[in-house]
Amino acid sequence: MDNLIHDNATLELYAWLDEDSDLPGWDILTGSPFGATLSSIEGGTPVPSDQFLAVQNYFAEYHLEYFRQRRYENFPSRLHALLLFATRTDAETFYKKHTDRVFGKELVCAKTKGEYTCSFHDASWLDYLRLPHSLGLAALDEIANYYWSGALVEEVGLTFMDEPWQEQPVIEALFQGTLETVRFQPKTAWLPGFG
Repeated sequence: MDNLIHDNATLELYAWLDEDSDLPGWDILTGSPFGATLSSIEGGTPVPSDQFLAVQNYFAEYHLEYFRQRRYENFPSRLHALLLFATRTDAETFYKKHTDRVFGKELVCAKTKGEYTCSFHDASWLDYLRLPHSLGLAALDEIANYYWSGALVEEVGLTFMDEPWQEQPVIEALFQGTLETVRFQPKTAWLPGFG
């Protein structure tokens, strides 16, 4: 399985972080490594649409984890790994697709230190799972297998509401090990080429 690495060679991975924050973990409500919290539900109050999204995210994550435990047990769990992006390009593509989830955060590079386990997956599978559709257990298993095996969404002919559905890949890294963050210097108008 070439999307799983156990090594000590230095890798550079990327994350969107608030200023002076640690590397992101997993937020069960949003299914994202960005920690956005949803407002609590008051008794008798209608459930906001973002709460439905939270339930949908939770179910998608639950099924991915359930499938991983059955067939990909050597891979890092999404529940216990740091969620990062494989490259700066992947992080920037995620930003373009999900500006609201990244707004106000800065892009940070993290370098591995010592032994680690890391697996790489197309995060667009999660976008597909979070669409408002009803998938049977066989379809969920098939999607989970594609995700864990490292397949790209664009390689598979997906449909949504009887229309072709394609997304640009965004490769995320599920990382277990030690990282050292490297903050980028902000661009300044004083240097040529920056404005």
